Amino acid sequence: MDLDLFRSELEQRLLMAKEYLIQELSSIDDDQERLELLGKFNDQYKELTKRIANENRIDLNAQYQSGDFSYEKIILGKTMDIYDKLADELYEEITSAN
Repeated sequence: MDLDLFRSELEQRLLMAKEYLIQELSSIDDDQERLELLGKFNDQYKELTKRIANENRIDLNAQYQSGDFSYEKIILGKTMDIYDKLADELYEEITSAN
């Protein structure tokens, strides 16, 4: 799978995960529990990365074409900005919901 397609697929799935967590906010009163949604989002990022790799038969531990880094490291580098942006948006939703 082309890494740009991987990135796009991950972005779509993370966007859905973020929207689901935002919906979950309305049922949570405790501020600490609300902030824990960020940890849940981080876990979803890791899980979705593994799932998409598995669906596309990408061995995350295998060396990428250049041989210097694993697919996992390359994918992390290509997708971290998406995660950061969506996590920041989620944080804004969490903190403004008070």
